[in-house]
Amino acid sequence: MFYPLQLLANYFSYNLFGLLKGSHLGDAVNFFIYDSLKILILLLIINYLMAILRHYLPIEKLRDFLVSKKWYGFDYFLAAIFGTITPFCSCSSIPLFIGFLEAGIPLGVTLSFLIVSPLVNQVAIVLFAGLFGWKITIFYVVSAILLGVVGGFILSKLKLEKYVADYVWKIKSNKIEIKKEKLSYKNLLIRFWQEGFSLTKKITPYVLIGIAVGAAIHGFVPAGFFEKYITAENFLAVPIATIVAVPMYANSVGVIPIMQSLVEKGIPLGTAMAFMMAVVGLSLPEALILKRVMKMKLLLLFFGVTTINIIVIGYLFNFLIK
Repeated sequence: MFYPLQLLANYFSYNLFGLLKGSHLGDAVNFFIYDSLKILILLLIINYLMAILRHYLPIEKLRDFLVSKKWYGFDYFLAAIFGTITPFCSCSSIPLFIGFLEAGIPLGVTLSFLIVSPLVNQVAIVLFAGLFGWKITIFYVVSAILLGVVGGFILSKLKLEKYVADYVWKIKSNKIEIKKEKLSYKNLLIRFWQEGFSLTKKITPYVLIGIAVGAAIHGFVPAGFFEKYITAENFLAVPIATIVAVPMYANSVGVIPIMQSLVEKGIPLGTAMAFMMAVVGLSLPEALILKRVMKMKLLLLFFGVTTINIIVIGYLFNFLIK
């Protein structure tokens, strides 16, 4: 499917730029050009489709749907599923976190959404499938959903509502009905394209940075480097990878190319998966933003439970997928 892009990357790297095929710089530049073209094309397509989805399936209606019925525990799963279809990073999910609490959704259910939302989105799923295949992609999505369900359920049993920032509870939920402007199908298609292109433009710098890091790892890091320090035989490899990832911050789309390079360099898939999940869902920037809506005890428990679950998923992947 992407073979023409590989030919184009080869032409730019080895013919136009005159780099030597098989050299560190040549391989790194080739990796960067190929992955950049592939990912940006996919971003445009998926963000266009997401603009259509957001128009016909408003977030507010989904939120209201969650509070309209008694779910008897199934709401954790629904919140996790909701997290997979919302195109938000961990930071931009926080306004929805507040909105959910205002609407009367239980804290544990809200945290299930908050855990899953940055880990899975439509663009990440497509990219993941393109790099690792659908089998591993399905394992990843299921693992992320389980992470949200289990994490939210555990946190709900700890009765942590009093550790939500006081001002959140004081905000009165005012439902505002927004009348949508009626547009022709032609104008709608133009608007969808504008929204999709605008979102793609906003996240492109972060994606290119992630690809550049992945390209540097792919081209310059010696083949045996990661096998030496983070191997399947090292029992502590998964928690080490998880902890090392915490100071970093990237969305799932930006970190997938880095994960691909780590796997190619010998890091077991589950260890690389734990690294990716921790970068996306346990970053220090996220913690600083969450501190505005959570008191310290809730924040530490949220990160602690999520960290343990990510480590468990990492070990599980290493055991199931060789």
